[in-house]
Amino acid sequence: MRIYLLPCIAVLAAGCTLPARVPSVPAADVPRLDVRRFPQIDAAIEGAIDAHKLPGAVFHLEHEDAVYERAYGRLTYERDAPAVTTATTFDAASLTKVLATAPSVLILAEQGRIGLDDRLVKYFPECAGGGKETITIRQLLTHSSGLPAGLPAVPAWKGRVAAHKLACDQVVTHPPGTFFRYSDVNYVLLGQVVEKVTGTPLDDYAQSHIYAPLGMRDTGYLPLRRVDVETIAPTQVGSADGKGAHGDLAPGELLRGVVHDPTVRRMGGVAGSAGVFTTVGDVARYARMLLAGGVLDGVRILSPDSVRLLTTVQSPPGLARRGLGMDIDSPYAKRPRGTVYPVGSYGHTGFTGCILWVDPQSKSFYVFLSNRVYPDDKSNILDLYTRMGTLAAQAAGAH
Repeated sequence: MRIYLLPCIAVLAAGCTLPARVPSVPAADVPRLDVRRFPQIDAAIEGAIDAHKLPGAVFHLEHEDAVYERAYGRLTYERDAPAVTTATTFDAASLTKVLATAPSVLILAEQGRIGLDDRLVKYFPECAGGGKETITIRQLLTHSSGLPAGLPAVPAWKGRVAAHKLACDQVVTHPPGTFFRYSDVNYVLLGQVVEKVTGTPLDDYAQSHIYAPLGMRDTGYLPLRRVDVETIAPTQVGSADGKGAHGDLAPGELLRGVVHDPTVRRMGGVAGSAGVFTTVGDVARYARMLLAGGVLDGVRILSPDSVRLLTTVQSPPGLARRGLGMDIDSPYAKRPRGTVYPVGSYGHTGFTGCILWVDPQSKSFYVFLSNRVYPDDKSNILDLYTRMGTLAAQAAGAH
């Protein structure tokens, strides 16, 4: 557990030892976290673990120099399973969209190599047809392209080339720019645009332009290339009948360090829609960078304008409010935002049980990483999302 708070009395009153590092400014000037909310946060997460809604998780709440960070539970439900720690690596699922793909597109837009209002067919003429001719990069980023939610699994396919052909073969259900549908297809195509423009695989591009300069040492695709498997939270276990979305897994086979998303798994583990693995500390660094206008520790990752585009409403009028990546007020935002953080706060979730939510008004954010999909994808923790979002905002004094 990490708690950095002033005055010291507040820390000691919470029953915690004084950390080695505290802000070196007068107590009256230090933003505070309401320590009374910490036991409530703990109880909410521990209650979900006790109910076997998830085996373990990490939580990080930050308000300027005040931090509350804690790990909960174990990597699996077995009694002798290793405990989750704040160094545990999690499959971030769709957080990939805002940790890798959207910022990569915005970096290239800053350089003039991608136009946000360019049409998709400028980069992939082969995607013409099926109503896709007018789809723009902006519409892909805001999920207003009209494309279906995902790529079909049947007939069976494998590989990045096959994924690209499938994506290009999709037909829009609504004219681009007129309808909101959260779609992995949008971000599969965006990841491929990054690769086409740069001539670099998406995982390498994100590593060299985001994670390495930002000091996100434990973040990236294909974690088994750099992380001890024992530090990674497992996700899916292959079913006995070999059916369902994870039918490619042998009965009893454990996914650990291999992406949970079946589409991205067919693509080899790297895609714009999912595939990134990360730790709570790394996601916190990314959030700090956004709150600081695109820079952290003297290193600029995004321009202030790119941060604005990523985190403020850029969707067509009348549609669910999203930035060029971040969710602001779509139906998916209500749970992680909770009942206190205002519309104008922003963030994203991941199917595996992950949240990043940031409030620029109070200059606070929280991160939640878990493997709630272990072992069979059936657990629902949406009520926990609401509870955490609400308590995080209350602890940070948001209103």
